[in-house]
Amino acid sequence: MIVRPYGDTTGDGMVQLSFTLPIPHDKRAEGAALQLAGKMGMDPAMLVHAKQMGDGFTFFVVYGKVAHLVDTDKVQVVERDFPLLSAKEVNATIKRRMRRRLNVVGACIGTDAHTVGIDAILNLKGIAGEKGLEYYSELSVTNMGAQVSVPDLVETARAKKADAVLVSQVVTQRDAHLQNTRAMSAAFREALPAGKRPLLIVGGPRFDELMAPELGVDRIFSRGTTPREVASYLVHALAGGSQ
Repeated sequence: MIVRPYGDTTGDGMVQLSFTLPIPHDKRAEGAALQLAGKMGMDPAMLVHAKQMGDGFTFFVVYGKVAHLVDTDKVQVVERDFPLLSAKEVNATIKRRMRRRLNVVGACIGTDAHTVGIDAILNLKGIAGEKGLEYYSELSVTNMGAQVSVPDLVETARAKKADAVLVSQVVTQRDAHLQNTRAMSAAFREALPAGKRPLLIVGGPRFDELMAPELGVDRIFSRGTTPREVASYLVHALAGGSQ
């Protein structure tokens, strides 16, 4: 199926783009923003917002038309390949299949101090009306919090005999989330033999779910993932599904 952007009317190709340029706000800055939009294929491009952002930076919003089309048949995504279970089903399956509680360790690694994501998945309170993994009676959860070093994460996972390690990465400057994830997966490969390594799961707003093999992890969850999805995946991957 071929589609094109929708702005004011169906198929008009209109898009809105926001960005920051490292120059103070003046007429020349606005001209530079329109020049950039033009080079990106917006024709015509209209400047709808410009505001100084501190000393020597300006934030812009540009609205314009593009000629690009999207073939939805060629879009690659990671489809959910496991059933979405209720908390009761998760607990029952773990108890029946594993005959013990699953051990889960979570953390924000490197310099990342943004615990909102990992807390939403792990903490009892959860998010958007869904309880976090601490709510599941058959999951034993250790939340290490923010700015955890990779060696400390590996050691804790080893001590807790973790079945799964969940890592949240929000800081993405200079691809810090990718570098940290690669360092983590390498550390686990070095510290533990293949049959003893926990399931490695990462999540954050800037991850590409297709990059899991490249980063050396078992699964990537993107923005909007719920605790129920993570719990269902753990059952699928570690307890052999719900059958």
